[in-house]
Amino acid sequence: MLIDSEETYSDVHGFTEYELQRMRDYLLGAVHVWCRDRHGIWFAARDLLGGANYFWQGTPLMRLYEYYLAQSDEDSYYAITQAGRAAGHLLKRVLIEDTKRTYETRQGYTREYRWVGDEIV
Repeated sequence: MLIDSEETYSDVHGFTEYELQRMRDYLLGAVHVWCRDRHGIWFAARDLLGGANYFWQGTPLMRLYEYYLAQSDEDSYYAITQAGRAAGHLLKRVLIEDTKRTYETRQGYTREYRWVGDEIV
């Protein structure tokens, strides 16, 4: 859960509940790995899904890119941008709904999060 309980998230549309749940599960796994390896360090969606992790092929998140690519007449920049935003919305929901761990958030250029609990990940 996020410490600020008034936080809300934006829904992501155009996918089945099964697809969305797989995406959320994938993101929760990425968060757990981050927290295990970098306890107390701030992260954003781009840290989990960009850089060396920008190849989404073979992951549930690839559906985001495919969806937005089809919506944009094959404009890959638009698809990448929109898929990244949607992944950020999904990440925020994952952290709000995580009842076993506590996170704090701050807003800068992008929204960042940090695991602050002593729970075992």
